[in-house]
Formats: sequence, structure tokens, C-alpha cells
Amino acid sequence: MKTLRYFVALLSALCMTAATAADTGFRISIRLPWLIAPSAPPPVAPQAGPRTLVLYDAPPGQTFTKLGMAYAIMMRNLLGHFDSQVDMVPVHDYVTGQVNNYDATFYLGAYYDNQVPPAFLADVTTTTKTVVWFKYNLWQIAWNPAYDFQNRFGFGFSGLRGLNALPSAANPAPGFFDTITYKSLPFVKYYDYAGGAVAADPDVGIVAVTDTQKATTLVPMSNPKTSETAPYIVRAGNFWYVADLPFSYIGPRDRYLVLTDLLHDMLGVNHATSHKAMVRLEDVGAMVSVSAMKSLTNYLYQRRIPFSIATIPYYADPLGTYNGGVPMFVPMSQASNLKTSLNYALARGGEIVMHGYTHQYSNMRNKYTGVSGDDYEFWNIVDNTPVMEDSLAWALSRYQAGLQELSSNGYTATAWETPHYHGSALASKAAAQTFAKTYQRVVYFTADQPNFNAPVAKDFGVGQIFPYPIKSDYYGQRVLPESLGNIEYDISSIDPTSNYNYTWQDIVTNAQYVKTVRDGYASFFFHPFWLEPALGVPGLADFKKVIQGISNLGFTWTVPSQIN
Repeated sequence: MKTLRYFVALLSALCMTAATAADTGFRISIRLPWLIAPSAPPPVAPQAGPRTLVLYDAPPGQTFTKLGMAYAIMMRNLLGHFDSQVDMVPVHDYVTGQVNNYDATFYLGAYYDNQVPPAFLADVTTTTKTVVWFKYNLWQIAWNPAYDFQNRFGFGFSGLRGLNALPSAANPAPGFFDTITYKSLPFVKYYDYAGGAVAADPDVGIVAVTDTQKATTLVPMSNPKTSETAPYIVRAGNFWYVADLPFSYIGPRDRYLVLTDLLHDMLGVNHATSHKAMVRLEDVGAMVSVSAMKSLTNYLYQRRIPFSIATIPYYADPLGTYNGGVPMFVPMSQASNLKTSLNYALARGGEIVMHGYTHQYSNMRNKYTGVSGDDYEFWNIVDNTPVMEDSLAWALSRYQAGLQELSSNGYTATAWETPHYHGSALASKAAAQTFAKTYQRVVYFTADQPNFNAPVAKDFGVGQIFPYPIKSDYYGQRVLPESLGNIEYDISSIDPTSNYNYTWQDIVTNAQYVKTVRDGYASFFFHPFWLEPALGVPGLADFKKVIQGISNLGFTWTVPSQIN
């Protein structure tokens, strides 16, 4: 039986930077009535998306010089949902009048007291175009009498607030403005304290509306330990202020979702309310249980829910980890369990997503067993570097090898999913050249060959969750979202690395949060191995509860092939 690997989507998507300091295979031959799309409306000529400028701090010669760029990449990705033409520019390269060439400008204040060019400060006070300012350095305009900021915009800036006190063993969580209320739900800012180190980004800018005719608090935040409240997002005509940078330490119930929804208003692109859901059966390879796959398929088919299957085309166990020390390789032509499962699912509403070529790398443990489904394929997670062969050509060759395994056995993939969501920059660029759609979360880097240990201007890698499709991301990928995570059980008595519980209730609660995004997707995945009787967990029952819970929230089920 395949060893279970602890992979928690919630935690894998956290942006753990140092910011705090601190498929259809065969096209379905049976035309199921509930899968037939309605007649398409007449084509509508596409409209150009908004032109946007993303300005970010990049003070030269500093350890965190590239952190602002990492956040700018994340903002640029979200703007890809709106067909936006995006320019990313270090704020120190801003030139007079530049904001007037764009529909909206976003300034990401990521570096404390980085000097903002006077040209930009002056233009902020005179432009009629949208400007959104995040977190730091607002004081350079708000406290300078020359700009008459408070009188012009109707709110004032008083300063920064972080943790209420220094954390300690006796008081590990002293509190901060960690709760952002939006559409009646309490969104969170992540916080953890362990081993004397804080993993969080607690700083916020404190502002107060002084003229309600000019400024409005759109979203409030609160400090539960002190019972204080303050504005989180303020709008004054075409000028917006966001009290923090909602790209650090993001998760499925994070204040990041508030931004993803309000971007519609900031850009003036008000997509229609639409709530879709997707479910993906994960890590389906040569050793998959036919019984488990049939049970899951039957339930989804009975509910008339289309689904996708994250398929690993070629099974590799080069170290013989699960084969008594004898290397074992299973091409798709010999993978009878896999093909039986796929054929059964494809006739009942399933489609294939290619999930790696082998979903492991070479003959090493990367980082677990070296076996397909367990390990990383397009990133050396042991050394936290690209793999030795990393290049566009190498990644393309693996994609083509996987597609050939599928096609030679009669299957077609509708999308791509990177193993463990973690591939190199070049692997992601190659995916954009190979697949029309990807279906995943993504890790982004500030260089194609990142140096995380540079004494100055070190590189950063940041993971990003999307609540809606991104038409083109930083690497050129069309990204379909997985926004909710996956069920996990603590079975550490069987597998020490599977020691975490993430319940069906957690997934459904995440869906409640993503529904606050007007066109948000409730998208999750599930490992068929949780149906194995030897594990003693209620896998099928909990899977059904997730499906029922998301359906009860009013989401409509779809699959990658149905998303334009």
C-alpha cells in the first residue's frame, strides 16, 4: 500500500518569507444529459482589460530588496483575473505623470520608510485615476503639510501598530489587529510563535476618517485582546488605503480574500456573482485502489457532479521503497488498476488532469521515499533549489513524455497540476507553453535561478492561492483555482508523517469564506487512499459531507474543460 504523505494544502500555501522581520482521457463516449452544455450564446467581442501599474519598494543593497517584488508578482497574478495589462515598476523608478497612463495604480509599501519619490506623492494628490496604497510609508504624504492630505482625502494617519507586547513563553500570543470583518465573517491574519520566533506580519497602519463626506471605511479591523477597532480599508474617491499587505502568510480564511473581492471595485470591473465548485481525486497512479476509485466515482455520478482525476502517467519506485528494495517502474500500458479506474470514471463524468510525469525526481528521496505520488518532481525540496537539470527543455521533455504516456493509451488531459504545487520558475514557464490550463496553487520566484542565501537582495519564493481563475499569471499560465485544501487524518501510528487533522468541516467552512468573493470558486481535492479499510478513518463518509456541504452553500459543480 502506498505510504501516506502529509501534505496539507492550508499550510503549504502560506507565504513563509522573512517578511516579519524581522482530462478527459477518451472523450466521453456516453453523452450524459447533465453534462451537455447549453447552446452557446452569440460570441461577444472581447473588451480590453484595465491597464494597471504595480509600484513596489526595492531599496538597493538590502537583504529584503526583492521582497516587494515578490508581493508585486502576487498582485500581478490577481490582476490576471481581470485581463489586465500590468506593468511592474520599482517605486524609485516612478516618473512624473505616470499614474495618468493607467486605469489604476497599486503601491505596495513593503519596506519601512523606503523613500517614495516626491513625483509620485504629488501625483497621488492630483490624479483622477485610481490609486491604491498598501501599508507602509503613507506618512510621507499624510504628515507633509505640502500635500494637505487630511483635508483633501478626509482621513488622517496616526502611525503603525504591531503586537500588543513582546511574545514570551508565558504570553506567546499577546495579540494584534488580527481580525478583519467583511460580509459578516471574521477574516484572519496568520500568527504563530514557536522557539522564540514570531511567524506573522502584525504591522498595520492606523487611520481615522475625519470627514465622512470625503472618506468611507469599507472594511474594519479589530484587536480582540484590547477590543480596539480601526479601519482596514478606507476609500476617499479615487484613493484607497489598505492597512497592511495582505500577501504575507495567506490561507483559505485570510484577509487576502477581502482584497481579491474588492479588486473588482478598485478596477471598476464588476464580474457577475457566480459561485462554482470543483473536486479533484488526487495522486491517482498505477497503484491506485480500483475499489476506492469506483466508490468515489459512483457517489459523484449519482449526484451528477463532474470531477477531475489528478493522474500520474508513469509510476516509478527507483529505490524499491515499496518493493522489497527492488526498483520498480510501471508505464501506463501496464498500469491495469489505473486504466480500469480511469475508464470507469471517464464514462461517469470524470476527466483527466496530468499530475506530473512521474511525480518524483530521479533516484533520490525528494524528500520522502523517491516514489511516485510521494515526492516532488520539479523542485529539489531537500536543498530548496531547482533540480540539477532544471531548464525549459528539461521540463518540456517531461511534460511531453507524460502526455505521450496518456495519448498512447487513449487518454487526453484537460489541464496540468504541478506535483505538490511546487515547481521551478522555468518549469512553470514550460507548463504555460504546453498546457492550455493549469489547476493548482503556484509558487513564484523573484528569479529564474533564485539565490535564497545572498547577503543582499536575496531571492524569495512565495506560494499563492487563487479564489478564481487567473487568465494569465506571472509565468503565462492560465490557472484554475484550488482554494479550500484537502481532508487529512492523524494516522501517525501508521505513518509518522501523517500527523495532522484537517476535517470535512474545515473544508466547508473555507467554502463559506470563499463565497464572499463575488465570483469565488469552492475547489478542493481528495486522496482515494483515505478509503483504505486498514486506515480506520471515515474517508468516504467525510468526502460525502464535503460534497453535500458545498452543494448546500449554493455552489454549482464544474470541471476544467467547462471553464473558458
